[in-house]
Amino acid sequence: MTQAWLILTGPDGRDIAAPTEAQLTAALAEVYDGHTRAADGGPGSAVLKFGYDDGLMYLLEVGTGGAVRYEEWSDRDCEIALADPRRMSADQADALQLWKWLAQRQVARIREQDWQDG
Repeated sequence: MTQAWLILTGPDGRDIAAPTEAQLTAALAEVYDGHTRAADGGPGSAVLKFGYDDGLMYLLEVGTGGAVRYEEWSDRDCEIALADPRRMSADQADALQLWKWLAQRQVARIREQDWQDG
């Protein structure tokens, strides 16, 4: 049987399995406050990944300033990209909505958004 999983990698680099809405909100608050930095000193971000043990993985990264990147992969190891990455700018509430859709496995709703290619 295929097991689904959801992992939030917060701005501090720590992973949280099956994050709650409060944990998603807190991670986005850290990103949007503008003080978050990546380990290399660059702009900080948080990533929500949803996937299945034996297959597909979806990734939504939100960076400082509201830069959002969406990716679809054949598996957890990012071996084959199923589509070109999509980008958009989003405020904190819209980013949270995207993450909530991903957590609810509503990938079609995410794809329907006004994405820019690349």
